[in-house]
Amino acid sequence: MPQRLDKKKRLSVYLEPELMRLLADFSDRRDQSRSIVAEAAIASFLSPDADERQEAAIAKRLDRLDRSIQRLERDVGITNEAFAIFIRSWLTSTPSLPEAAQAAARARGGERYDNFLEVLGRRLARGPRFKEEMSEGISSPRDGVPSA
Repeated sequence: MPQRLDKKKRLSVYLEPELMRLLADFSDRRDQSRSIVAEAAIASFLSPDADERQEAAIAKRLDRLDRSIQRLERDVGITNEAFAIFIRSWLTSTPSLPEAAQAAARARGGERYDNFLEVLGRRLARGPRFKEEMSEGISSPRDGVPSA
C-alpha cells in the first residue's frame, strides 16, 4: 500500500551535528527512516502522557531520596543512643576526684580532648569510617567467632 504523502506536511529542521549523528545511528539500528524516527520522537514529546512519564520519573527519584533520608535518620538515631549509653556508663563508673587532683585532671583532660579532635579530623579527612570497620568483620562473642 503506497504511503499517502498528500496528507503529511513537510518540515525542515536544523540539528546539531551530534544530534544528527545520534538520529542517523538510531534510524540505522532500527532500520527505519530518519523522518519516521523524528516524527515518533516529536509525537512522544508532544503527547499528553509525556508529562505523566516525567512526573513518574521525578516521583521515583524522590522515593529513592526519601529512602536514603530514612536510612540516615535511622543511623543517626542509633548513633545518638549509643553515645548516650556510653556517656551514662562513663558518668556512673568514673569516681569523683579529690579537690587537689582536679586541676591536673582538667589539664590532662584538655590534652586528651585536643588529641581526640586531631584524630577525628584525620579520620574524617582520610578514613576509614567506623561504620565501614564495623561491617568488615566485628562479630559478637555469641557467634563463636573471635572479634577482629
